[in-house]
Amino acid sequence: MRIALLTEGRQDGPAAVVRPEPGPGNGPERDREGPGPAGAAGWGERLAAGLPEHEFERYLLLPGAAPGPAPQPGVHRLALGGPARGGRGPGTVRRRHYAQAYEDLVRALVQPRERAGFAVGLHALAELTRQDGALPAFLASDHAHRVLERVWRSPGADTAAGQPLLRDVLVAGDLLEQCLRPLTADWYGSGPGGLGGVDLCHVVGGGPAALPALVAKQLYGVPFVLTEHGLHLREQYLGYRQAPYRWPVRALLLSYFRQLTAETYRQAALLTPGSGYDREWQLRCGAEPDRIRVVYQGTAAVDRPAAGPEPAEPTLLWSGRLEPAADPELMLHAFARVRTELPAARLLLRGPEGRPGHREHLAELADRLKLTPAVTFAEAGEGDWTDGTVAVFSGRARWRSGALVGAMLSGRAVIATDVGATRELLGPAGLLVPPGDPAALAVACRALLADRERRSRLGLAGRLRAQERFAVEPAVAAFREVYLELVTRWPAYPAVERRAGALPRPFARPAEYWVAGGRPRQAAEAMAEAR
Repeated sequence: MRIALLTEGRQDGPAAVVRPEPGPGNGPERDREGPGPAGAAGWGERLAAGLPEHEFERYLLLPGAAPGPAPQPGVHRLALGGPARGGRGPGTVRRRHYAQAYEDLVRALVQPRERAGFAVGLHALAELTRQDGALPAFLASDHAHRVLERVWRSPGADTAAGQPLLRDVLVAGDLLEQCLRPLTADWYGSGPGGLGGVDLCHVVGGGPAALPALVAKQLYGVPFVLTEHGLHLREQYLGYRQAPYRWPVRALLLSYFRQLTAETYRQAALLTPGSGYDREWQLRCGAEPDRIRVVYQGTAAVDRPAAGPEPAEPTLLWSGRLEPAADPELMLHAFARVRTELPAARLLLRGPEGRPGHREHLAELADRLKLTPAVTFAEAGEGDWTDGTVAVFSGRARWRSGALVGAMLSGRAVIATDVGATRELLGPAGLLVPPGDPAALAVACRALLADRERRSRLGLAGRLRAQERFAVEPAVAAFREVYLELVTRWPAYPAVERRAGALPRPFARPAEYWVAGGRPRQAAEAMAEAR
């Protein structure tokens, strides 16, 4: 079967769009917070390689201003950054239709009682721009800005701590244009390269990547499955905490992502979160429990050899971004307690600086705690755990699961704070401590540094657990079953069956259609059309 794989170019943090100041020549830029899990592109490649019986078309949404040439056939790209694309605007009559659809969408974002208008406005804009391609020009026009300003300032609108200023309207208009840019892609059609000609859409990551799938389902009845390795909506909330916008703009954009997430969860045939923790968040966001199936993210790193011999000196290896969310300060305070009983212990803080000046701040803290001779800072070395005796994660919020899985695969014993999906991923193969508790973290570190046998036992258990749970084969097998399950209970040839009065035919395709080397696709489709 033909499967459209819809992903963002990177899946490593919030897809927030940052625009420094409204003015000529200042195009929006993408800003992402922190390295996330394995990129969606690499994950999609592993999935496609494991399912050679299916034909995958790749649709990438890139954060840059220019997508560049497609690297290979079957790959389609769309740039989300940069200024709005030019083009001719709609005529007088069409402009009224655009304005009404845009007003429905904005009302759904700012009026609590108008939430139902989000999907109506979204699909109306998609249909209008599919006919004339004038959406980018309309969203950049003064008419669209006047609609946004009028609805945003209407009585009862949720402006979150203040009325929007004119500059807020201009900034929010630019941001909404980027958010809606996937509607303007030339991916909608039943011909070659069109989403109307695929059997199934697989959205990885959610957010902007879900928009083409929503449109394809509305226009052609193509079902889609959504995979989230870390929740896109949650990453948006984290990303907009430091975004350079006033509160009304933040509220408007976060409302957009909330409504988009809710609509995606409503329309998806199946949700496949990467952990049970993500499943609970999806349920809180309105997803139906009978349409959720947890599929752990497979990684090719399970074949990586275990780390070599332990270092000569007992060393705690902390790995992550040097920023408050990862809480390296907690590690330093805990290490000060460890040193009172194990003066030979060493601490290696390894990772990039997540916030300017944070490395210097940590060095000053280590100096105040009289730890400077025993503390070393190093740049990130992905997958290298040989320099540590014990791997430690001290974050106060969930971190990317890839780092924890990598530590488990190294065979080193792991200590982690009990946040996010850590308990689910680590299980009994490591030590969990409460977040923000230096005394508990110090006790766990001393216990493992002083007991080689226990370290060895936990390290082996963690490696075996990670190899079993995060291998590529179980994930590939799960999606093979998901794909076949969905196509067998979804109408075949949905683009054809949307004719007025037509009844869906779940088994309209002949058996030869699914057999490699069988009839050409066109012959099979013609046979089904003739019935």
